[in-house]
Amino acid sequence: MQYEIKGGVFPVVECSLSANESMITEKGSMVWMSQNMDMQTTGAGGFGRMFSGESIFQNVYTAKGGPGMITFGSSFPGKILPVDVSYGSWIFQKQAFLASESSVQLNVHFRKKAAAGFFGGEGFIMQKLSGRGIAFVEIDGECIEYDLRPGEKLIVDTGNVAGFEASINMDIQSVPGLKNKLFGGEGLFNTVLTGPGKVLLQTMPISSVAASIIPYIPKGSS
Repeated sequence: MQYEIKGGVFPVVECSLSANESMITEKGSMVWMSQNMDMQTTGAGGFGRMFSGESIFQNVYTAKGGPGMITFGSSFPGKILPVDVSYGSWIFQKQAFLASESSVQLNVHFRKKAAAGFFGGEGFIMQKLSGRGIAFVEIDGECIEYDLRPGEKLIVDTGNVAGFEASINMDIQSVPGLKNKLFGGEGLFNTVLTGPGKVLLQTMPISSVAASIIPYIPKGSS
């Protein structure tokens, strides 16, 4: 599989496949393709995916009778990021997965500590990408990468964690001080990421955008 990421704030990734090569994607991610791409819907994603905010069904596209082309589009202003899981597993926020080679495995990832799930900003269940090959994930806004040393910690605001290598430990900590909690506007908890490993942060999480827009939406008459 060869690919090219095109576009600006609403990017697409155009994938060129050899004959009989397949791609796996989420429902509704395909935006255009060559006429010889065959689609099959499968429930191989498993029922656990429902709890991660994803459909249990995935679409498998295969190039039939020769080389094929298929393009996947983002659903929110930001970036499409290629991730090679051949060198190690990655953990991503729910709904980040866009598409991948068929050799990539997508599984539900349960956080070890319930508190980190309930208060960490992205829920108790995330997504784990493993296996071999390239996966494409959506990043809200810009993507900032850090490579943490063993024991090095990074404190991140809720929702800005896009993903991290499986070697990273994720926990939460309370914002110190009652006044800070009540009037600081930064929420009650922050996410704590501890190395070693790479961390991907997103600058414009959709949850923050929604919270900013809500005050300007006219309320219905009572």
